[in-house]
Amino acid sequence: MIASADEHVPSRGGLAPAFAAARARLGLVGSLFFLAGIGWWWTVDRMRGMDNGPWTDLGTFGWFLGVWVVMMAAMMFPSVSPTVALYSRMTKARSWVSPLLFALGYLVTWGDVVSWDRAGRWVAAATLVIAAAYELTPFKDVCLGKCRSPLGLLLGSWRDGRWGALRMGLKNGAWCVGCCWALMASFFALGIMSVVWMAIVAGLIAIEKTLPWPRVATYSTGAALLVLGVLLLAVPDAVPGLTVPASSSVSQLGQVGP
Repeated sequence: MIASADEHVPSRGGLAPAFAAARARLGLVGSLFFLAGIGWWWTVDRMRGMDNGPWTDLGTFGWFLGVWVVMMAAMMFPSVSPTVALYSRMTKARSWVSPLLFALGYLVTWGDVVSWDRAGRWVAAATLVIAAAYELTPFKDVCLGKCRSPLGLLLGSWRDGRWGALRMGLKNGAWCVGCCWALMASFFALGIMSVVWMAIVAGLIAIEKTLPWPRVATYSTGAALLVLGVLLLAVPDAVPGLTVPASSSVSQLGQVGP
């Protein structure tokens, strides 16, 4: 059951209700940040020495899936925590089970080899350019608007009970995938095993979803991705934090077509 709006939900739109809920549910938000911190610690430990640049060998599917889920928890839990807190505040249940199931559903949605010296460099650069272009599309605006207005999203898809919490988390995660898939694609292009780029992409996602002036954020992100795409194509050594695969020199790469 949804608790009465007067009792639990602030009347303002946008992100204000979520931030108010976060202040009222500091324990829950702190728990999500704690889980994210464990995810960062575990990921840094497991990925140490594995960053071989774009298209790094990801190992077996089972190993990569486990690492990917933990990485997503580390990257996404901080920015989604206000929405989880808002969900918790809107339900009469005082147990943490339903909010954590909501967060699990969100995470499950996100859980849902090209050689650098052949086409890998060109594919990586094209991925960044496409990601930059997506930042300016109407669909990006729609998905980002859903992420930045969690009260309306929750009210429009409310389901009671613990199964309902999981379903709502899945739906919220789907909108987030629509919002952030291009940034995640750029993460692959710049080095899926790079903790530096993991932190940068997580920061960009948080900025777009939580700070004022969303259009400024998306346009700035798009411009940054475009610049990175051009640099990756022309002078990959100039890209900060990029590990250029050691199998080929930059001069050799410049002579290889797609």
